[in-house]
This record gives sequence, C-alpha cells and structure tokens, in this order.
Amino acid sequence: MSDPAQSLPRQIWPEEFAARYRAEGYWKGETFGSFLRARAAAHPERLAVSDGVNRWSYAEVLARSEAAAGGYMALGLKPGDRVLVQLPNVATFLPAVFGLFLAGLIPVYVLPAHRRTELEHFARRSGAKAVVTLDQFDGFAYPAMAAEVRDLVPDLQHIIVAGEAGGHISFDSFGQKPEAFPEIDPSSVAFLQISGGSTGLSKLIPRTHDDYIYSFAASGPICGLSEHSVYLCALPAAHNFPMSSPGIFGTLYAGGRVVMAPNPAAETCFKLIEAERVTITGLVPPLALLWMEAAPKTRHDISSLEVLQVGGAKFVAEAAARVRPVLGCTLQQVFGMAEGLVNYTRLEDPEEIIVQTQGRPISPADEVLILDDEGNPVEDGTPGHLLTRGPYTIRAYHNEPAANARSFTPDGFYRTGDIVKRLEGGYLSVQGRAGDHINRAGEKISAEEVEEHLLAHPAVFDAAVVSIPDEFLGERICAFIVPRGEKPKGAEVKAFMRKRGLAEFKVPDQVVFVPEFETTAVGKVSRKVLRARLREEFMKKEA
Repeated sequence: MSDPAQSLPRQIWPEEFAARYRAEGYWKGETFGSFLRARAAAHPERLAVSDGVNRWSYAEVLARSEAAAGGYMALGLKPGDRVLVQLPNVATFLPAVFGLFLAGLIPVYVLPAHRRTELEHFARRSGAKAVVTLDQFDGFAYPAMAAEVRDLVPDLQHIIVAGEAGGHISFDSFGQKPEAFPEIDPSSVAFLQISGGSTGLSKLIPRTHDDYIYSFAASGPICGLSEHSVYLCALPAAHNFPMSSPGIFGTLYAGGRVVMAPNPAAETCFKLIEAERVTITGLVPPLALLWMEAAPKTRHDISSLEVLQVGGAKFVAEAAARVRPVLGCTLQQVFGMAEGLVNYTRLEDPEEIIVQTQGRPISPADEVLILDDEGNPVEDGTPGHLLTRGPYTIRAYHNEPAANARSFTPDGFYRTGDIVKRLEGGYLSVQGRAGDHINRAGEKISAEEVEEHLLAHPAVFDAAVVSIPDEFLGERICAFIVPRGEKPKGAEVKAFMRKRGLAEFKVPDQVVFVPEFETTAVGKVSRKVLRARLREEFMKKEA
C-alpha cells in the first residue's frame, strides 16, 4: 500500500465553480513562473528586491530563479516533488521559490522559528525529497537540524544550503539554466502552506497557481499597490500574510519593490523605511503596539510610510485609533487565513470603519455564511460561526480525510473556526475563536499539540493548555499541570519543551500547578470543557 504522503497534492473545485471562476476572470491561467517572466520582460532593470546585502533587479531575480530551477532538476527532482523551504527574510527567498515553481516542484513553506519536531512532521506529511535552508540565522544552525531530520525521514534526500554549505549542496553554486522547463498547469498545486493547527500538528494547505495568484493580484489595487510601491517584509516571509496580502508576491505582481527586514523590531524597520522609502508594510498587533511606542522617539524619517497593515489577530479599536496620529499613515486592517478568505478595510473607508472592523472580502465571488451553533443563519450584528467558499478558498487539506470531513461542508464551505459579526456593507468584526486554538502574537497554536508534549515529561501526570488574554500578545499560553509525585519547577518544564525540538512560540508562557482536574460523575470531562473551566477560574483569580 502506498504512503499517502507520496500522492501528488491536489486541490479540486467542482467543474461548475472552476468554469465560473475562469469565465468571470478570477482565474487567468497564469503561473508563478509566467508572471515573473512577464515582469522581467516589461522592466528588466527595475529593482525587485533588497535585503541589506543584495539588491537584485527583476531580470536578476529571473536569471537566478532559472539557474536554481536547473540546479534542482540536475539533482533528479521531478515535477510534483515536494521541497521544504525554511528561509528567513533574505533576498534568496525569491529565486529559491521561483526556481521551484519554474521546475514544477512544490515548495512546502516552513517558518524559521520551527524546530526539529515541526520540520520532521512537515517532511513526513508532505513526502518531501529535499530541503532548502540558510547556513545560519539569528545564531541557529539550520543545516544541522535538517541533517537530523534527514536521518529520521528516508524520503528526504537533499539538503540545499544558501551560504556556507559545509558538506551539503550549495544553493549558491546553482548556475546552469536548464535546456527546457516543464509545462505548468495553472490549475495544479503551486505550493503547500501550513495551517494554524487547531488540533495537533499543522495540516498542509494546497494552493494552486490560479487561486493564489488571483488572491494577491486582486489584493494589489485594494492595498494601493503600483510600480512605485515599496513593500517592507517585516514578518516571516513564509507566512501567508506577508506573502500575499498583498505581500511580496502582490508587490512583484504590481511591479513594485520588496525590502526584506531581518527582524520586525522598530529600530531595524524604521532604519529600512528611511533608507528604502518604504510605502507599505504589515504587522501583527503586538508589533504594531511596539512600533507606536518607538515612533515618537525615533531618529529615523518614516514619513514615506503610507499604509500600515495589521492582521494575524484582532487589533483592538483603542490601539487602532492611534495608528494615524502616531505613525502618520493609514491603517489597513487585514483578517484572513492561509486556507483562503481575506478581508481588508479599504484605504478610502471612514476612520470608524478602519478602526472598528476587520474589513470585508476581496472578491464579489467570496461567499460568506455566519451561522449559529445549530447551523442556522444569524442576523447581521449577531455573532456566529464563519463559513466561506470562493475562488481562492481551498476545498480540502492535503491527505487529511478526517480533518476535511470536519472542516468542509458537503457543498464546499470551509468552516474557519472564527466567530464574527457581519456589519453594514459586509464588513466583519472578529469576536474570537470557536475552538481550542491559541492566537499568540499572530501564531496559531494547537492546545492539544502543546499538551501532548507536556504529558511526555516524567513529572507531569496530566496537563491542560488554555489561552489567557494578554495585553501585549493578544493571547498567551497557560499550562495547567497536575504533577506526578514531586512538583517540578516551571522553568524545568519549559526547558523540557525546548529540548523536544519545539518552536519557541509554542512553549507555555505560564505554568500553573494544580492538585487535580475536575471530573464528572462518570469520571471524565471533555478537554474542551476542562479548558474552558480552567480559563474561567484563572480569570476570576486574576481579576
């Protein structure tokens, strides 16, 4: 029996929907490779990307991407093969991924913050044949971790390293453009993104050339992009938000320029805004708060910044109202998901709409349902569960039959897990999450996944992980632990989690020891109910 991870990722819309999306012009039959070639032909000398070390024109990005494609193909990688991409915000990100697109390979985006546990999961789940990474970043040696995972996952054959490759394959040595490139079907899967992971480790999200290009191409005009735009990529480039809303891809599609920031700190980014005359960037709420705190004291001229996008988590109205007076630019709220639907406030919206809502959908073809717990539509202004389908919202995860049955209705609506209110004009106000999904500074974390790691500690008898409101992070992770025998120290528990190769943002911010968990008469309480009760009791004590 074949390994399901080896099956080619697919994303299938019913033919009536696919035909409609093509006929109405949402899907134009473009591919990532074709749009890059078109931009390079139209303005080859225009600067496309910079990162503080490299400054490459559109023609240079294309040439490097074609050389990368040749390098991948020379390794024996075939169209449809998956390749993990774990790169920070460096200019090399562009030729690395466009090279994969041109070769018909499928990038699987991994965040720089992910560690061995996540990398192994993505390698196994995707059936990846190779990984592209950087020699080191922020003091961490990525090739050594990739080698550990290769030893654990037989299908993972090649480690390709930008920078000092050591004994691995040097990305920088790729210099031979192939004689011919494979033909790419625009309806085929372009890449795999990672989901927020509401239960367990993240699922893989197949996005096609057709649907994803539409999402960022349509985002461009909504976000005011033009060939004169300069987009600062401050958040990790592999996140959906800085990739496509409108992000680095939307900026290149518009013929603008991308500036890669090594980190999102205010001092780092203010310096880049001044030097590069940045016009637009995107942040999560905690970073926006830090920028507003730093702006009055900065020595840098940030007056070129026209639009600050804030997304990834709800931006409270009191903070949103401060963006224009403090930073001198327009706020654009963004609410979306890697699975599809993206909402924006419009640049021309009244300030009240910009401050009080999380925007409305990109497309007139976006279908939005807001339902009560029984699945009935609610009136506008009433909170309910958000479901959606449209020309850039997926119909299935990659090889996740159980998750697909839970997450999608029989008629193709995606259950987002968000609770929202619909306001006048189709604008949405986000109320929170329906499940045990922690949104920590824009990173979506599964309570269940963190609990599983805690339960591996020999001194932990039971554990329940909950989200606690946090003024800075939005939500923080609080782990309630029933100890086994002698109570360990909280710091010891956190150190144990890190040693298991878990991303730092999943390590609990707070550890609370309790003697036992409440049970019912039959000796059991659902994890969901247990978490809700623990959160409620904790909040009462904190008040």
